[in-house]
Amino acid sequence: MTEQKILIRGLETNYKIIGDEKTSLPTTRQVLILHGWGGSSDSWVKIQKILAAQNYKVISPDFPGFGKSKTPAKPWDLDDYTKWLVDFIKFLKLKKISIIAHSFGGRVVVKFAAGYPKKINKLILCSPAGIKIKPDFKWRTALYFNSVGDAVFSLKPLKVFKNAARNLFYVFLRRTDYVKAKGVMRETMKKVLREDLSPCFSKINAETLIIWGKKDKMIPVKYSSAFKNNIEGSKLEILPRVGHSPHLENPEKLLEIITNFLRPR
Repeated sequence: MTEQKILIRGLETNYKIIGDEKTSLPTTRQVLILHGWGGSSDSWVKIQKILAAQNYKVISPDFPGFGKSKTPAKPWDLDDYTKWLVDFIKFLKLKKISIIAHSFGGRVVVKFAAGYPKKINKLILCSPAGIKIKPDFKWRTALYFNSVGDAVFSLKPLKVFKNAARNLFYVFLRRTDYVKAKGVMRETMKKVLREDLSPCFSKINAETLIIWGKKDKMIPVKYSSAFKNNIEGSKLEILPRVGHSPHLENPEKLLEIITNFLRPR
């Protein structure tokens, strides 16, 4: 495995590549992995190595603002990340590649797949983000107390505690990604979350596999049907006893499903 840096859309982009770089493998043996929010290519190393051992060339970049890639100077929206992906694929001269995308990576690739359908061979979405999640009772209750808290912590003597209180609020909601995001990336996260990608689903024509953890608390498994029912011909695999990150929680089972799907029919 080698790690390289290239300039994409004016930003230094870090990526890992493993496989025989000298041999020209068919497009069916080339795989691109896109990590989730707060992650990086590091979290997919085990998957990369095993796929490479099965004669796949695997490329895994760090999205701008994550891992070893540079952070944009100003907040990005989903269109910015999609354009970055287009340029990354073009720079590496990847043609009709198979893509594995997790969570936020799924959000980016759904928009990419809808706009550039001929660029994808097979698509694997692992716990993908991209749809508006209806607030449950816990969310509604917490949001009510958050609005009250905003008023309370706006009082001059308590203003100094406002950010800390807000962070505790998001921890309570298990939205620690927001707590960890700082500066430009926090504003980027707000922009990215505003967009509902449901209208893109019907435009995806690549052979698609959706993988979801039954115990996913970040994006509950009930939302898998929105992807399955609207991406024509897609297949759904639900993993019991697995949460939001199957590549970390049960990589062996995930690999079994992935390799079976990628295998030429």
